[in-house]
Amino acid sequence: MLRPRIIPFLLIHKGGLVKTRKFSEPKYVGDPLNAVRIFNEKEVDEIMVADMDATVNNKEPDMDLIAKLAEECRMPLCYVGGVTKAEQVEKIVSLGVEKVGISGAAVENPSLIAKAAMRVGNQSVVVVLDVKRIGSDYEVFIHNGKRGTGLKPAPFAKEAEELGAGEIVVNSIDRDGTGEGYDEELVGVVRRTVQLPVTALGGAGRVEDLGVLVQKFGSIGAAAGSLFVFKGKYRAVLITYPAADDKKEICVRGRAEGRGGEEQWGRGVKD
Repeated sequence: MLRPRIIPFLLIHKGGLVKTRKFSEPKYVGDPLNAVRIFNEKEVDEIMVADMDATVNNKEPDMDLIAKLAEECRMPLCYVGGVTKAEQVEKIVSLGVEKVGISGAAVENPSLIAKAAMRVGNQSVVVVLDVKRIGSDYEVFIHNGKRGTGLKPAPFAKEAEELGAGEIVVNSIDRDGTGEGYDEELVGVVRRTVQLPVTALGGAGRVEDLGVLVQKFGSIGAAAGSLFVFKGKYRAVLITYPAADDKKEICVRGRAEGRGGEEQWGRGVKD
């Protein structure tokens, strides 16, 4: 049964954990493995880790790092970055990673989605859409938001679903690191188009932003970076995560609005 999920998003740059603002100005936060250990203790629902250098620098996924992350994680892990081949997806899953995110390569070579799904199953293939508002519409961008594609997110999300993707992540470039709240309009146009689980990323600055998202969309993934690694207006580094009672309250609010929140919060735990 689908349920709301609260997902820390960790971004790796030059081997360190960083946080960006609108896909630029990476600020060093700490060691990614140490962050994973802390999130283990906080019993997070899932975790996403993205290597921001891999695709731009035409690098293969760092399998050694991925293996270390998978070994540390006691929650489902989604890895994103540098994936261009179905064989890489299969290798990453074999290391103990539950989901593999494909971003730029899914746009440039959509058949990769189908090939990856054939090897590891739909549930392990996640298509990540980095989206920017252009005028009154939205456009999918690749290469860390530097290259426009001319593609609109909703039609491409539908194509990804038909090719075999198991989940869509909608990442707002405009809201990244701003703390202004999720782009609900963007999330809505994708959510209404596909039947897949959808995760929203970009803009969460307060726990209340998670609640607003769940109230509107029910069983959705609420991913965030800054919210879980910074504290206060001076953005001091402090890794946090909502306590169990806070998560339950978010879910209850979603049910009260009648928009599909589930009866229980669960937590995926790795064997």
